[in-house]
Amino acid sequence: MTTPVKKPTSSVERPARRIPGWAKALTALLLVLVVLFAGLRLSIVPGLKDLFGSETQDRSGPALLKSVQDISRYDAATGNFQVVVDLEKDAKFLPDAIRGNRTLYVGAGTVDAFVDLGKVGENDVTVDDERTSATLRLPHAALGEPALDPDRSYAVSKQRGLLDRLGDLFSDNPNSEQAVQKLAARHIGEAAKDSELKARAESNTTAMLRGLLTSLGFEEVRVTYGTT
Repeated sequence: MTTPVKKPTSSVERPARRIPGWAKALTALLLVLVVLFAGLRLSIVPGLKDLFGSETQDRSGPALLKSVQDISRYDAATGNFQVVVDLEKDAKFLPDAIRGNRTLYVGAGTVDAFVDLGKVGENDVTVDDERTSATLRLPHAALGEPALDPDRSYAVSKQRGLLDRLGDLFSDNPNSEQAVQKLAARHIGEAAKDSELKARAESNTTAMLRGLLTSLGFEEVRVTYGTT
């Protein structure tokens, strides 16, 4: 009786499959989202926030005095303003969820109205011989630059597309709110021009000069504004 002979079997190795480039990019994006989600979860768990939290240290140098400027103006009135800025930036041919941002910002600031007494010349002040009557001609009141108050200005909401969010992860942008701050200051300046702030400043300046000259012995004080 003969024993059948088994034929040797040969194994065929299959070539390894390559991972497409889009799959690698998708995997990297998922990893980033997982890290962000894990960071948010850790910040919620009690005790872990302090362990993984950040610490802020002020290493700024001393402030240096660059120049000194004499001021001859009389600040006679200050206006307090508030504006809500809704600034949206979109990208062409891309939806807002992919690229674009929208910021809702509350800007609060002040604008000073002043009279520049340094522009008053000798011919603008007239006093009678008895020194009982005086006439002053002053320049019209002007408005200063709007000054935003950082303690009362804040961003209500920020909506950013996916590409903008990913860009913020790898780069710090200290000027992210600069655009809305400039826009808020511009709107506040325009509102000050349309207000009665300059008229109030001239009225307060007139009252101040009349009180000052009356205390010096003048019985009649006349104050006018503008050039002759």
